[in-house]
Amino acid sequence: MAKNRSNCKVVVMRNGPYLVSGSLPLAGEVIVSDGEGYPVRWSKGHRYADQERYTLCRCGQSKNKPYCDGIHAEIGFDGTETASRKKCLEQAEKTSGPDLALTDAQELCAAARFCDRAGGVWKLTMESDDPKSKETAIQEACNCPSGRLVVWDKKTGKPIEPQLEPSISLVEDPKAKVNGPIWTKGGIPLESSDGTKYEIRNRVTLCRCGRSDNKPFCDGSHI
Repeated sequence: MAKNRSNCKVVVMRNGPYLVSGSLPLAGEVIVSDGEGYPVRWSKGHRYADQERYTLCRCGQSKNKPYCDGIHAEIGFDGTETASRKKCLEQAEKTSGPDLALTDAQELCAAARFCDRAGGVWKLTMESDDPKSKETAIQEACNCPSGRLVVWDKKTGKPIEPQLEPSISLVEDPKAKVNGPIWTKGGIPLESSDGTKYEIRNRVTLCRCGRSDNKPFCDGSHI
């Protein structure tokens, strides 16, 4: 497949699936937890065959998951987009620590739980003059798939973001015994069913169970 994905995008179809174009790789992504049950890292799952275009189920009822099989039309799926069109920073609350600042757009939470370990990313940010706390805070925020949490280097004023190639992952959460959201990575453009373009972000999680109250984004309802 072509490596130049400058034409890639995801379009939310009205009361239907996500239309993916631009030869974006699709694979499972598994949340790995430590002995205490806290998520600590990601592990690669099943890799799907490369395709130039494909449609991903948004209603949660397809018998050909992760792909759409048209069942949304039969069940009368209401996929109305209810998410705010504000930019992420406009929705976020800020926590300021010695070396790091943290922005938290809670509406985007996908319940991946990486932020809970070692007292939580908020506490760790407040203790970021301690090297271990700072390191863990950065790890937790960068593992947040939705981009709800972003840590900022207070010296440079710049966000600390993971380097992600444009691709799409299907989150799997064995500890919670659920399949999680569709995770778009690397600044993939997202277009509403009405043609409006959402803010381009490095990390975005899209609902695939059909139950989110913040469509098209995941709100943790799968849990």
